[in-house]
Amino acid sequence: MEEALAKIRPHTTSNLAHQKAPANLLQALESTFQEKHADRTPTAYFAALITTLDGSIQKKENSLGDGDVLPAELYLLALVAPFVPPPVIQTNLNTLLSLTAPLFPALMAHAPPLRSQLTLYNAIFRALDKSQLDVSAVRQSFASILQLCLDPRPKVRKKAADIVKDVLSFPPSPLIRHPYAQRVAEWAHIALQQASSGALPKSKSSGKGSDTSAAETAIHLLAFLRPVLPHLPLDAIPPITTTLLTLPRLGNPYLSQAAYSILSDLFTASTTTGTASAIEQIPAVLNAVLESPPAKSDNSTSPSWIRVLGDAMFAYHVADASACATEFNKVWKTVWSYFETKHTPTRKAVAESLALMTKCITSSIVQDSISDSEAGKSPLRGIISQITKALDSLAFASAMPELLSVISALVSNLGVRLEPTKSTTATEALLMPLVSKIADLRVQKGFEHKEAADAVLSTAMRVVGPAVLLAVIPLNLEPSDRQAGKEPRAFLLPMLNQPHPSLLGHFVSYFVPMSERMFNLQQKADSEGRQSEAKVWSVLVAQIWTGFAGYCHAPPDLKTALTPAFAQLLSQLLYSQPDLRPPVLRGLKALIESNKIIASQVDTDMAEPSRSDNAITPEQASQNLAFLKTQVESWFAVFFNVFGSVDRDNRGMVGDVIGVWAGLAEKQDIAKAYRKVVDLFRQSLQQSDNGNTTAMTQDLLILLLPFLDAQDVAALFSTCLAQEVLGHKDNGVQKRGYKILAKLLENGKVEGDALKTFQSLDELSVGLAPAAKKDRFILLSLLILRVPSESLHIIPSLIPEAVLGTKEPSEKARSAAFELIVAMGQKMSQGGIVKRSMVDGMDEDGAEAQASINEYMTMVAGGLAGASPHMISATVTAVSRLVFEFRESIDTQMQTEIFTTLLVFLSSANREIIKSTLGYIKLAIHTLPVEMLRPHLKELVPALLAWSHDHKNHFKAKVRHIFERMIRRFGWNDVYQAAGEDQAAKVLVNIKKRKERAKRKRAREDDDEEEETTKAKVPTGDAFEDVLYGSESELDDSDEDEEASRPEAGPKRKGVEQGVRLRVDDDEPMDLLQGVASRLTSGCSSCACICTVYLFVDAQANRRRKPGQDAGRFKTDTDTGKMVINEDEESDIEVSSRKAAKDVAGSAYRESMTSVDGFTRGPNGRIKFNKDTKKRRRENEDEDGDVEMADGAATATKKNKRPTEPKLGHEFKAKKAGGDVKKGGVDPYAYMSLSQAAKKKGRNRTGIAGKH
Repeated sequence: MEEALAKIRPHTTSNLAHQKAPANLLQALESTFQEKHADRTPTAYFAALITTLDGSIQKKENSLGDGDVLPAELYLLALVAPFVPPPVIQTNLNTLLSLTAPLFPALMAHAPPLRSQLTLYNAIFRALDKSQLDVSAVRQSFASILQLCLDPRPKVRKKAADIVKDVLSFPPSPLIRHPYAQRVAEWAHIALQQASSGALPKSKSSGKGSDTSAAETAIHLLAFLRPVLPHLPLDAIPPITTTLLTLPRLGNPYLSQAAYSILSDLFTASTTTGTASAIEQIPAVLNAVLESPPAKSDNSTSPSWIRVLGDAMFAYHVADASACATEFNKVWKTVWSYFETKHTPTRKAVAESLALMTKCITSSIVQDSISDSEAGKSPLRGIISQITKALDSLAFASAMPELLSVISALVSNLGVRLEPTKSTTATEALLMPLVSKIADLRVQKGFEHKEAADAVLSTAMRVVGPAVLLAVIPLNLEPSDRQAGKEPRAFLLPMLNQPHPSLLGHFVSYFVPMSERMFNLQQKADSEGRQSEAKVWSVLVAQIWTGFAGYCHAPPDLKTALTPAFAQLLSQLLYSQPDLRPPVLRGLKALIESNKIIASQVDTDMAEPSRSDNAITPEQASQNLAFLKTQVESWFAVFFNVFGSVDRDNRGMVGDVIGVWAGLAEKQDIAKAYRKVVDLFRQSLQQSDNGNTTAMTQDLLILLLPFLDAQDVAALFSTCLAQEVLGHKDNGVQKRGYKILAKLLENGKVEGDALKTFQSLDELSVGLAPAAKKDRFILLSLLILRVPSESLHIIPSLIPEAVLGTKEPSEKARSAAFELIVAMGQKMSQGGIVKRSMVDGMDEDGAEAQASINEYMTMVAGGLAGASPHMISATVTAVSRLVFEFRESIDTQMQTEIFTTLLVFLSSANREIIKSTLGYIKLAIHTLPVEMLRPHLKELVPALLAWSHDHKNHFKAKVRHIFERMIRRFGWNDVYQAAGEDQAAKVLVNIKKRKERAKRKRAREDDDEEEETTKAKVPTGDAFEDVLYGSESELDDSDEDEEASRPEAGPKRKGVEQGVRLRVDDDEPMDLLQGVASRLTSGCSSCACICTVYLFVDAQANRRRKPGQDAGRFKTDTDTGKMVINEDEESDIEVSSRKAAKDVAGSAYRESMTSVDGFTRGPNGRIKFNKDTKKRRRENEDEDGDVEMADGAATATKKNKRPTEPKLGHEFKAKKAGGDVKKGGVDPYAYMSLSQAAKKKGRNRTGIAGKH
């Protein structure tokens, strides 16, 4: 509430009356609170506004203009009411209703105060209990709001609809559904009936206007109904559904689309929530929708109509699968008929509906199709045949991506087992010929939709498995297959890496020998210098082993497939093949995780037991885990050796696998592995040059930590808490030592004296590596929680280290130091005793102090007296974090003392201290109460202004941002008055002007452009960081650095459908009936292999200018199509050139006689050049102007080529005379002094009499 009110207060000086009136009213209320020393609570504002509103009504100040009091009172009431406690509203309900309910008729003509009234009633309705909802005045007000849901004004209509939705969404506490839900349903039903029945007769008699009005009302009603429907009673849905089906008859495309969309939402909600609200009506809805199909050319209604059919069928299947099966074939054929349209959204809607209908295929439909022959008449066989023919049909060429998506859904939803005891699926029995055909299309060179085909094949791989799929679609990758002319299908290999039902034994028997043969081919090609071929075989081997993880998802034949020989092969790959190590590790990890997941599913009655998603039962998964437990010890040896052989950057995946297998191992296996690792760890510590080995063994210990028993944990804790580990010269060993200690404490298995541990860590702090500081801080934070309340004297000794840690270069170390500071503050705030006599540097007879957050702040603030600026700056930063973290716990006196103390540091000359202090000031202005900070403005503002011109360390920008926050919190007047000097106040004036300028600039910008260009700063997730660094200044830096103008992005071209073309395949004859999908292209390539035979062309593409478009002006021969150019006819260019030549020829003689550059011949033949007189020049200029009017640019260039020098006294020359004109005649001497005239010398000197 305070944030909302803070936005209103500055508008007391606004020029807009509707902004100024609420601000003045708010200022008057708050001044009253201040006089009476009352708290500014929501209840206080609410009571004061109710009193003010009562007084205005009694004085009959009922005018509703922009600057009047009544709209301002309603506006503030609407703003405050959501924050008022519900009991207060319930107590004052009668007063509220008596004051506001009679205002509804008067407010109808004034939208802004009406919206405020509606917002107020939203808070009132949500605060009432069940008994108060039955009050007549409340019910009448709700009825008025319901009528406003159809108001022609969009903002009023939306506000009323939001109120109804919010009221129904939050019923009174004992009730599940709101008491007004039935009333809303009845009103919506009646309104829908009126809209549907009243439009047709009006359209006949009254013309187009009434029809449009009725349709608009129905559209508004549907927009209101969509979010409200889930909250209506179930028995009220059927009549609304029936009425919705009548709306498309009004003939409004948008109305029909909205009605169908709401029906789709109804059916979707009934399937997701499990309610039977619309289930009973599905057969009637299906018949009604099927009886009113839109035209296939109706691109606006068709998509919504098609989606209704799909959603209705799926809801019907959930409610009654057998009854849905009887309608399946009919609805499928109806939806399928729209597949041939050229409208892309319609085709996508068809694909979505058909994909949804594939989920409606029941086991009885599948059994009928399997028992029937391939050429039988069962519905499913007919659908498969229909899809197969569509792949080769020219009519479905543009719908190929959508058609493939339907096939993918069909393959996925037919993945049910025909018999529970067998692994054969319906996909394998029915769809393999279709999948094989898609694979053949995929390898054809001209096929464009390879991604969609890959999706179908990938789905088939997941459903039936590689064993079945590769038997129908072989890979053809080996040299013998290539020699036989078979097309390779390497694109199937990446699809192996997904869970599928094939046995692990298939990989062992099929892919392992294949990978060995390919590896031999790679070695042979490498030895013979064929590097490209060797790389191909290497990639194929890697892709084969990438699919190993797909076979490891709960294989049923694990015991027989994972033989010692195969396990030895996997071990050799882990040791010797770094490229194959990741896929093998992923497979071994998937073996454990997949079996664990299935074994944990104790509920064997799953949704569809016949699905092939889980090929084994939980009992079989448990048996697999028991078998894997017997091999843990041998695999541990392999994993540990591999972990030690790889470098540090590649140990992550091996460590993950070790952790997964350790979770399966028995305790004795873990203990045995732990002893081996610890022994190696101790041996490496004794050898001074084995830092890498020591770090490797520490990493292994970290992986085994969660599975150790208490005895081993205690021994490991004492081993790591030693000088050999924490004082090791290798940074990594130190870091891992602290990490092991922290993880042992975090697991809670260590029981020891925290004070002794602190003492040991204090002794081992000498020689601490910077890389280990983060983990040391984490360890200290965990140890602080274990310190007894009577031994808090240990905290003062940790404060200097933690405070200095906030200045570490590493961000993670700084964060850990802050967490340590906060952890110590939380420990102190819990209470206890600080024995000052045991604190280092204190007197032995010092008194004991009670632990509190104030005492802790006093301890930390001692660092402000540090000897170095670095320590002072770190202390200021630490204090800032504590002030933010414990702002509710620290008392006002302590906050004031901290603020006044740190305010002194703004006068420091050290920039490091200033930087930290500015951060605290920014935090304080954001966090601390206004009443506490206001008395210190006179000291704070001048101190900040002293740094407002310093550009180093961005001080100027930081200070300006602080002032912006201060102006928002304290107001412009208070901050400006505290500035003092005129020069200092200019900075604030500049900030205010820049802010207003930025506000005007934002107001001028378009909303859409603003959304595209402005990017909000992403929050870091740390509230302290967001406050200190997250928000930037609102103002630009135009006066400092002019930003480079960004090139504006041109308008994005919308995807224009370019149509389908036929591709010419060299000189082969084209068959338009078979395999047409591979001979089609949807692009606009200009290659020579594309024939310009268009099936359709977009009109927008025709409107664009194309190369050679000017050739269309010429005549063409009707027989041959050649351009005919008549030589007798003259072109425009020839006509214009002949005309120009004629002009030149006609004026040449005159030009030579009269122009400045012309000449004449005397009687004796001597040439006499023309004199350069003013008259001749003027005539030439006039002629030039006449000639050059055809080319304005040339005229301007020619005339402005030589600027004329201004004459003496030209500023006094009259516009319409040759000299100075007076009433009595010309006075040539009026404005020229004798001295000016006398200065003119030379041949053309002007005399005093004005003569030469």
